[in-house]
Amino acid sequence: MQKRLLLGLMLYLLAFGAISQEITIRGTVHQKGDNMPLQGVAVYLEGTSFGSSSSAAGNYEIKNVPVGNYVLVARLLGYDIKKLNLTLDGSSEVSIDFKLSENFTEISGVIIRGTSMTGGASGVNSVPGSAQYISPKELEKFSYSDINRILRSIPGINIQEEEGFGLRPNIGMRGTGVERSSKITLMEDGILIAPAPYAAPAAYYFPTVGRMQGIEVRKGSSQIKYGPYTTGGALNLISTQIPNELEGRINILGGNFGQRTVHANVGTSFKNGGFMVETYQMSADGFKELDNGGDTGFDSRDYLAKFRINTNPDAPVYQALMFKIGQTTGESNETYLGLTQEDFDQTPYRRYAGSQKDLMDTRHRQFSLQHVISPNNHIDVTTTAYMTQFDRNWYKLDKVRFNDPGNGSTSVGIASILDNPGDYTSAMSTIRGSGMDTLLVKANNRSYYSKGVQSIIGLQYQSPQWTHDIEAGIRIHRDEMDRYQWVDEYVMGDGIMELIKSGEPGTESNRIESANAIATFAQYTLSNGRYTFTPGLRYEHISVKREDYGSNDPERTGTSLSVSENIVGIFIPGLSVDYKLSSRLNTFIGVHKGFSPPGSREGTEPEESINYELGGRYGFAGLEVNGVVFLNDYSNLLGSDLAASGGAGTPDQFNGGQALVKGVELDLTYNILPVNNKLALPIQLVYTYTDGEFRNTFESEFEPWGNVQEGDKLPYMAPHQLAVNVTLESTRFNVNLSSKYISDMRTVAGQGEIPDNQIIGSQFVVDLSSNYFINKNISVFGSIRNITDEVYLVARRPAGLRPGLPRSFMLGVKAVF
Repeated sequence: MQKRLLLGLMLYLLAFGAISQEITIRGTVHQKGDNMPLQGVAVYLEGTSFGSSSSAAGNYEIKNVPVGNYVLVARLLGYDIKKLNLTLDGSSEVSIDFKLSENFTEISGVIIRGTSMTGGASGVNSVPGSAQYISPKELEKFSYSDINRILRSIPGINIQEEEGFGLRPNIGMRGTGVERSSKITLMEDGILIAPAPYAAPAAYYFPTVGRMQGIEVRKGSSQIKYGPYTTGGALNLISTQIPNELEGRINILGGNFGQRTVHANVGTSFKNGGFMVETYQMSADGFKELDNGGDTGFDSRDYLAKFRINTNPDAPVYQALMFKIGQTTGESNETYLGLTQEDFDQTPYRRYAGSQKDLMDTRHRQFSLQHVISPNNHIDVTTTAYMTQFDRNWYKLDKVRFNDPGNGSTSVGIASILDNPGDYTSAMSTIRGSGMDTLLVKANNRSYYSKGVQSIIGLQYQSPQWTHDIEAGIRIHRDEMDRYQWVDEYVMGDGIMELIKSGEPGTESNRIESANAIATFAQYTLSNGRYTFTPGLRYEHISVKREDYGSNDPERTGTSLSVSENIVGIFIPGLSVDYKLSSRLNTFIGVHKGFSPPGSREGTEPEESINYELGGRYGFAGLEVNGVVFLNDYSNLLGSDLAASGGAGTPDQFNGGQALVKGVELDLTYNILPVNNKLALPIQLVYTYTDGEFRNTFESEFEPWGNVQEGDKLPYMAPHQLAVNVTLESTRFNVNLSSKYISDMRTVAGQGEIPDNQIIGSQFVVDLSSNYFINKNISVFGSIRNITDEVYLVARRPAGLRPGLPRSFMLGVKAVF
């Protein structure tokens, strides 16, 4: 009896010991491709409370796990989720390493050509020439909805802010004009996204950047396959991708000035398909104070859906078909009317009563159907049919009509009035709400479409000593802008605008601008591990046409029709050479032809230049350095007559003759704490020097240039820009600082000391944010933009002085599942 009791006790103790044994799971998480460690990866046992997050060295550790059967999950935003079935038995320690793949560069191992320009974090350092990539992790730090603030971390970018929220940004690269981002190639998922990129490239629509998964920039010779604009660079916004497992998120944020943001998406994949649906909605009451009260904010609603069907991943010939559909609608109580210098000095956030009716009403729709096929391991083809439609009516004050004793009834544009308020005292009184003149409010009503088909074939093969990667593509494209505008007349009554006459649609501007374009490119990358040669050639054939029906033919019968057309065909070559000095250091040199289409105005030549760059990259022990010296030698520079730049808004292009732009780009990042520390403290310094000047003398109809003398500096181009970004992060929190200094810049071409009425003074703006992770699914977020509440001038156009965003904050909750 005693023996049986003793035996039973021993068996019980053995069983209890086995049950109570606790096991440690540890390992590393690296990025597939370049094997870089990944920080902040959630590694956890599905359906349990056991989990951890990877450190700066990519290490993770999960302690005190009981024996049993589990599913180990590794998840990071922007990467495919990895799952591993795991059985824990008597071992006290288990080691498991992960390699995660970014989820927008390939499907089931098949490369998707065109969606990404850089190949993401794992491929950007392999791009020949200058390229930058902002990852989902970086975007999450501040959760910006303003592209101007996001691009602080990229050198070589020129920006002119406008309304403080980044709704309609003005972006240039390496000294190109910034007006409505019309001199860069702007894309979403590799598809041209400006409303009419050839016929009317001014981007009055800009994608909702807050819903993007990644941001890419390519400059120099590396971007010629992303035309038509090849002088400065290309900007590609990567939208949220279909996840490989069930995954979703919801962010709810709010702040002062009535700011509200909701971002939500959900999606999954299965054996033969997948889907993702998403919405991003943001609004604000505005920070400017309208005379006599009123809303100065905006409201934007963005909806997007993606669907995919595909063959079995192991099919002899893999194919996938992806459909994307989206719609963005918005209203913004925004104006071109700024302030006089005197009023700006006293009340910089004031809005004159004359702008109380100003309203931008927009609707954007996008559709694309993409087919991917890989006949074998060496060939892949990506073909995309796309279409975008954009309707907008910006109803805003344009002119004031008054009685001039010498000339009778006279109408003067608001830009001239604000530039010379002393010469137009009666008009200024009316704009301020107390005069008796007539306010002419223009309905800038326009409809756009852009459509086409593009196909890219990739061929990769390996010879005994060289790797060969050949890409060739073709795009057949058409776009159009239809202007059908009118002017309403108002007078002031006790500071309130009263309509006295409604205009007839089509009597102010009544014309169609259209373009047909065929573009082809071929690029060959030849590498032996030390040398990489990348020659490329692009060809653009463009026909741009204007059909102007005049202001007296709103029915478009053709009685006053005038037609003008420009046709251009041009080869755009480029070459870059990359030399790998060691595993830590490589250098590159590139030269390519810069090009920008001429528009429909007869006599306008295309913009052409020869562009050079010399640079290098260094990386070791937490230090990354990228540096580039560039020179753009223009034989003909173009300027665009946009109302956004203070012009008449035609938007004709103007020849600017010869110009030279040169500069330096420097990007340095260093983690000052040891890589195996539980904390990481990366510091990033981004510096840009830009110097641009005209090389001939001429008289220009383009107002920001004026009467140009040889040696005049280009306007809206700050010589010096410096950004400092600092992050303190652990597995439970991060604290982030983003700052930007911009030196004085001139608003009109000139040289020598900048006149007081033509200067944008230097500015230094600092933002702060923090994310605290309650668990692997929920975090809380807070941010302060312009933490010092600096009052700074961002522009003297379109009409008067405009302030930047004052101090503002956002608080909220983020959840993932």
